[in-house]
This record gives sequence, structure tokens and C-alpha cells, in this order.
Amino acid sequence: MASQAGWSIFIPLFSLLTPNFSLLTPLNSLLFFSGVLMLAYIVQRILLIIPMLIAISILSFAVIQLPPGDFLTSYVAQLRQEGDEVDEAELESLRQRYGLGQPAYVQYFKWIYGVLVKGDWGQSFEWQKPVSELIWERLGLTMALSMGALLVGWFIAIPVGVYSATHQYSWLDYLMTTFSFVGLGTPGFLLALIILFMAQSLLGVNVGGLFSDEYVLEPWSWPKIVDMLKHIWVPMLIVAVNGTAGNIRITRANLLDELNKPYVETARAKGVKESSLIWKYPVRVALNPFFSTVGWSLASLVSGTTLVAMVLSLQTTGPLLLRSLTSQDMYLAGSFLFLLSTLTVIGTLLSDVLLAIVDPRIRLQ
Repeated sequence: MASQAGWSIFIPLFSLLTPNFSLLTPLNSLLFFSGVLMLAYIVQRILLIIPMLIAISILSFAVIQLPPGDFLTSYVAQLRQEGDEVDEAELESLRQRYGLGQPAYVQYFKWIYGVLVKGDWGQSFEWQKPVSELIWERLGLTMALSMGALLVGWFIAIPVGVYSATHQYSWLDYLMTTFSFVGLGTPGFLLALIILFMAQSLLGVNVGGLFSDEYVLEPWSWPKIVDMLKHIWVPMLIVAVNGTAGNIRITRANLLDELNKPYVETARAKGVKESSLIWKYPVRVALNPFFSTVGWSLASLVSGTTLVAMVLSLQTTGPLLLRSLTSQDMYLAGSFLFLLSTLTVIGTLLSDVLLAIVDPRIRLQ
């Protein structure tokens, strides 16, 4: 924890930068220095992110190169399974066309130069389309689904977890605890299979996909958006179940720990209203894990829940990522891994900043 003596070394510097520095009250001075240190911390973290992203890009590209063979190996094997043959001349022509005959480091520099300078993420071997086009056309749907599931989970988990903690061992607490354990123990893809089967067999309704058949290939319009909203709530609830169950347990456990601390007892003794006391102080601290996991949440907005998406035939990025990895489509897979890693690094920075804003104890540490 920073002491007052520690702050004194900044006074000459900020006296020069701030003409009215001497007019600041001690409290305002502390807040001013807190803001400056927070800004310096953010700048320092951003500078550290740059070499980290370079290392991540190299590692992402290297991971794609680890399996034996390349995209053409997978492509030829697939053709042979279908009874077709590819002669060596055509294979060599494809290798030169895709640049697969070049050393790995040459392929990497060609790819990263295109990403950073031209905004060109490369060409997908399998889809014969630019990688950026493939990713962005599914990214909006993935983020809508994942963000919706995340917010639904938070809106349900926080009040339920608070009620469960403040009414410990009540019958509703036991009921919510049972739901949490069942939700945590049920895989999302299994729940998707059950709902898919029950909807088809009992109601004759197909809940798979994000669009009706007539809108799948149509350009975006208001009718298509309305159709998407009619379909997206089922996968959104399925994806939200596991996260909601886990967040209920986290909120309940953290809040129970905070409710027994001296500052809560002191506030009660001073006559602070119970509802104000609970939501203003202990709940803020109990929600720290929600902010500390923003780094994971940002990456999941892109990767999505791959297995659930495959079961429900969702047009999201998860199945596309899995397909690119199995077919060794290196530019598409490498771009996905680089994007996910970048979002995780940025999300970690956002988590630290949000924690400092929400929890005053962290600001001066």
C-alpha cells in the first residue's frame, strides 16, 4: 500500500505539470495521484503487450506447423477416401500456388506482414476465400450469441447468488444449490442434444440453426434480424446454463465470506439499512471474479461454444475454427489462434483496470 511519504516524490513533477497543484486538497491530491498511477500502469501494460503479441503470433503459427504434413496432405487424403486421385504435377502446382514449398519462417513473415501492413489475413486453402471475410461474416453472430449468454448468466446469477447467501440454508437456497450443481455437471452439448430431441419429437419443431431456411443465404434485412431473434434465444439459454450455475456458486461463496467481516458488522451497528449495506459494500467485493474473468470472456466471444454450435448447426466461428485445425488450413487456423490470444491479453488488461475501479483496495497497491 502506498504511503504518504511515497507520494511526496511526485510532488515536484506534478507541480510543474499542474499549475494549480498547490490548491488541491489532500483528498484530491490522493485521487489525482491515483489516476496518474493508474494511467502509468495502463501504458506500461500496453508496452508489455506488444512483445507478447509478437511471441503469440510466432507460437500460433508454429502450432499449426507441428502436425505432420500440411493442408495438401489432408486434401489428398480426403480425395482418396472419395475415390479420386491427384497426380504429382497437380500436387506440385498446388504447393507452389499456396506457397507451401517455402520454409516455415518465410510463410510466417509473409503472413504477419500482410496482417500488420495490409490488413490481409491470408487466403483460406479449403474455402478459397480471404480469411478476414470468413471470420468477419460469422463473428457478428458469434458475439451476439456469446454476449447474450454472458449477460443472461450475469443477470440471473448475481441476484440469485445474493439471495442464496443472505438466506443461507433456506429451502430456496437448497433449490438454487441443486440447480447449480446440475448445471455445472451437465455439458452444454448434452443439454443441446436433449432439447433438440424433445423439441423435434414432442413439438415437431427444429430448434437448430440461427435462421429459417429461406433466410440463410439472404442478405441482412429487418425480416432476417427478426428471424434470427426468434431462433437465437434457445442456443443462448443453453450456452448460459453452465456459466450461470458456476456464477451462482461463486457469488454465494464470496458473499458469505464478506458478510462475516468486521466492516459489515460495524455498518449494521451504525444502523445502515440492510439492503443498502448488502448491495453497496459486500456485493461489490463478491463480484470481483466476474471482472477478473473478462479476459476469458472476450476470447469466448469469438471461439464460442464449439460443441454446442456443431450440435445445433449454428453459423458461428467455433465449427469453422475446428474445421481449420483438422484440415491444417494454416492461415485460417493461425489467424483464429492469434485473434483469440490477442483478445485474451486485452481482456486481462481490462480485467485489471475494472478490478481497480470496482475495488478501492486495489487502486493504491
